[in-house]
Amino acid sequence: MAYRNLHGCKLKSPLPSAISSLRYLCSLLPQIEASRDADLVSQVLVHHHNPFHAMESSLQLHSISFSSHLLDQTLLRLTHHSKIALSLFHYAKSLPFNPLSTSSYNILIDILAKVRQFDAAWHLILQMDHKGTDTFLLLIRRLISAGLTRQAVRAFDDIEGLTGNKVRTDEFCYLLDTLCKYGYVKVAAEVFNKRKAEFHVDVKIYTVLIYGWCKIGRFEMAERFLKDMIGRGIEPNVVTYNVLLNGVCRRASLHPEGRFERTIRTAEKVFDEMRQRGIDPDVTSFSIVLHVYSRAHKPELSLDKLKQMKELGISPTVATYTSVIKCLCSCGRLEEAENLVGEMVRNGISPSPATYNCFFKEYRGRKDGAGALRLYKKMREDCLCAAPSLHTYNILLGLFLNLDKKETLKEVWNDMKESGIGPDLDSYTTMIHGLCEKQRWREACQFFVEMIERGFLPQKVTFEMLYRGLIQSDMLRTWRRLKKKLEEESITYASEFKNYHMKPYRR
Repeated sequence: MAYRNLHGCKLKSPLPSAISSLRYLCSLLPQIEASRDADLVSQVLVHHHNPFHAMESSLQLHSISFSSHLLDQTLLRLTHHSKIALSLFHYAKSLPFNPLSTSSYNILIDILAKVRQFDAAWHLILQMDHKGTDTFLLLIRRLISAGLTRQAVRAFDDIEGLTGNKVRTDEFCYLLDTLCKYGYVKVAAEVFNKRKAEFHVDVKIYTVLIYGWCKIGRFEMAERFLKDMIGRGIEPNVVTYNVLLNGVCRRASLHPEGRFERTIRTAEKVFDEMRQRGIDPDVTSFSIVLHVYSRAHKPELSLDKLKQMKELGISPTVATYTSVIKCLCSCGRLEEAENLVGEMVRNGISPSPATYNCFFKEYRGRKDGAGALRLYKKMREDCLCAAPSLHTYNILLGLFLNLDKKETLKEVWNDMKESGIGPDLDSYTTMIHGLCEKQRWREACQFFVEMIERGFLPQKVTFEMLYRGLIQSDMLRTWRRLKKKLEEESITYASEFKNYHMKPYRR
């Protein structure tokens, strides 16, 4: 059985971050491993757990005893089942031979914080006998992803007092990188300016901040930080210039035509500056420019640049090929895109789920369910193909919902659940919204209840769409049952639920 990373550890661009907060995050948690026992326990809990009965009933029934490793591996498989994971944790805590470890706490804290149950996450931290810096870094990332930047900075400040560990430069860089990744660059710059004297500021930290300014389209501020770095005697490297190049190319508007040409000219200036400093552009540098050609729908330029790379002896990566394939697919040249996938495989490069998603998005645009289903089956059956990602499943769910292919939709949904990588909040939101549009209210309600029982807090728009639809369809009794269910769950969601008060709706 092939296992994929459950912690979201990938970048959307071919650009490597200076430290990559996501990659750093992956090292904070144990990785999922092949374990038949963990598979069995997680399946028992997911399929047979009753929220109104004690957790130990189903576990004692199957005579399961836990080691620390088995507990951690089971919790990793329950990453999308926060309520069940929490119940399992409390059950493990009550055992005579307590299998809980620091990693068990970290996994559960990350699971709870992922669905914004921060009160419960903090409660667990305070219960820990041995609090480590890693635990706080996990929480910090989840707080920032939820937009709670002040709380994240306060949690960073609490590290030394609550753990007794002195905060290092790498952890400071992690905080700045995570803030920048989620677009809170001004907060990152403010933290940097206040605390830079406490840490050894190096090229990694400056590159993170340059990346942040580029991410929000403030290229002039990125250049200012580059000049400040050089002024301090810190030499930029190829990653720094790739970050700058990424800012020039990926954030720029390419329409009308003149803007595309201006973007390419600016990119060439960055290439020139790199060469003047004795830094050779690498595969990432070319991949960034190829991405611009893809966005601008320039298939011929994309193919020419790919050829130029090969002539220079630079081997394209999966991200490089994916940019060109995306361009070809968006221009309707699917046959050439398929040929390029074949070239990738011949060169020993396995296409990623993102590569296939280029095709699925084009099929979705064409409303070509047959083509999408054919490629999906190939991905699942061909061992050379990448397994579908959660994003792949969500694209397919939207397509088959739109086409009203009930059996295929059910098949894809079940495949996603069996794969262990989903469903997530987006999956449920896609299903509920699509079913509401089709006025399939009872099915929408079933997914809504399942979503809540699995610990996902519905978005307001989902909440309101279902509410209005049920009222307009004279299903007031169904709405009252749903509302009661939500009120029961308000204890689980704690303070996050208070924003979901509904005003009376008039038809």
